[in-house]
Amino acid sequence: MASRHRVIPIFIPQRACPYRCTYCNQFAIAGQTHVPTPSEADETIRQHLQTIPDDCDIRIAFFGGSFTGMSISEQNAYLDVAAPYLERGTASGIQLSTRPDYITPEILENLHQHGVTLIELGAQSLDDEVLRRANRGHTAAQVEEAARRIREYGFKLGLQMMIGLPGDTREKSMRTAEHIADLGASCTRIYPTLIIANTPLAEDYRQGQYHPLTLEEAVDWCKELYGIFERRNVTILRMGLHPSEGLLSGSDYLAGPFHVSFKELVLSAIWHDTIQNTVAEKGDVATILVPASEINYAIGYGGANRRAFPKVRFVQI
Repeated sequence: MASRHRVIPIFIPQRACPYRCTYCNQFAIAGQTHVPTPSEADETIRQHLQTIPDDCDIRIAFFGGSFTGMSISEQNAYLDVAAPYLERGTASGIQLSTRPDYITPEILENLHQHGVTLIELGAQSLDDEVLRRANRGHTAAQVEEAARRIREYGFKLGLQMMIGLPGDTREKSMRTAEHIADLGASCTRIYPTLIIANTPLAEDYRQGQYHPLTLEEAVDWCKELYGIFERRNVTILRMGLHPSEGLLSGSDYLAGPFHVSFKELVLSAIWHDTIQNTVAEKGDVATILVPASEINYAIGYGGANRRAFPKVRFVQI
């Protein structure tokens, strides 16, 4: 049995997106402008397979843009690339991301026939006012309907969300998280809103009409979101944007809660609270038993928790 999971990502940036969301510059976010051909996608799969251990469960993923917004023939050109890997058992399934208003019975039937196992919808919010101000071009009701159809066809459902969009509040984001779980999502991704160059939101920021969350606020919101999703058995696949070259160099990033180790900041903050509660109960001198997979988070990003609680001993189990 495979002990680890690996995803081979194929980015198809800005493909078939009918709307210009206020925050979006997909080329900057994905770190690439080139749209790969199916043959190039096949080469990407081959290259990744050379570096993945044999005991891994492998899925092929199509990210970026709105995959099901392409014509059926275009979708199949990419899906057919993955077919031989599924047939040989090299990969166990295909996952993709798309928009909730690009889900129809015809599309779902085609995806089912081509071995797709997980469909992630870019919901971003389940508050209609937030969706309107973000220029998403769909409503919360459309997300609900698409989610229902996806689950009826037997796919696993992912619902991605953003925090700090125009009109968003902490309470709205928490309600979105609970709603994501209510809709039967097995996984989610949480993206703090960043101000990316050459976007409508960047202009609003320059004019003082939009103020992003601070890094501290984003971490604090995500601590609560993490608790909601953990309690509701929804796996968080990612917190924070992938650090593309443009974000790291600052050429694309203007402002907002970006950090190369955003997830680690959140998990370190959660452990800080756990340690604080332990110290409050047992005194400054305490021993904390920590699973091996969590030891770095318990110690804290950059050793922050170890410095904050110098008398606490961390024991890896």
